[in-house]
Amino acid sequence: MFSGFMTNAWIVATIVAVIAGVVGFFVVLRGSAFPAHAIPNSAFAGAAAANVFGFNALLGLAGFAAAAAVGVATLGRRGRHDVATALALVMGLAIGAVFLSRSQEYEPRLFALLFGEVLGVSTTDLLPVAGLALACIAGILVLYRPLLLSSAVPQIGEARGVNPFRIELAFLLVVAAATAMTVPVVGALLIFSLMVGAPAAARSLTNRPPVAIIFSVVIALLTVWVAIAASYTTNWPIGFFVGTISAAAYAAGRIWFK
Repeated sequence: MFSGFMTNAWIVATIVAVIAGVVGFFVVLRGSAFPAHAIPNSAFAGAAAANVFGFNALLGLAGFAAAAAVGVATLGRRGRHDVATALALVMGLAIGAVFLSRSQEYEPRLFALLFGEVLGVSTTDLLPVAGLALACIAGILVLYRPLLLSSAVPQIGEARGVNPFRIELAFLLVVAAATAMTVPVVGALLIFSLMVGAPAAARSLTNRPPVAIIFSVVIALLTVWVAIAASYTTNWPIGFFVGTISAAAYAAGRIWFK
């Protein structure tokens, strides 16, 4: 379980959990669970396009996810945010289905992209994943104070000169980068469970943002580590265990600290 091809799985899953915990805290704080679900579906379309045309899957994931983030932020500014997000969700799945239908590996690729396949992560993926992780951390560090203000007390944030649209766009681009990392591991349909479940559970434990972020990362790490071990043992999809454990962590937090 800790040697050979599994080494890549543990490394990538650990990176993914850290980023999901940090970015997910703000997803929960801002009430952005729906965009965090829609953007990965556009990333799924990018990976499907990469599979058909033969370019790097991570580039496809990042490119399509970024396009969805810009679309949601821009269209949401001029109309209803939930409508723009829903359209991004539908278009991501529709375009992904078209690309996958042109692939000779339709069923296995569809399963891996939608529900995750952490054991399929190759050594060549490690450096790009680490690069995206650093970009996400850098983005959160730069945005931290205005993002926290616009999320927790938006009126005060605007009074202090925080532009809501710019912050929303910048944050969704960070979500897009995080998504590009996590789709191959958790899958497009279940990534939001890791980015929402662990941070929501952490917020049940404390109201202090820095402490909540730490708790969020710890819960996300425990979630993916247990999920990998369970998936390796049972041969069940890792996404199933991530979703189940994330939901259980949130439920436990709400019940214990209600």
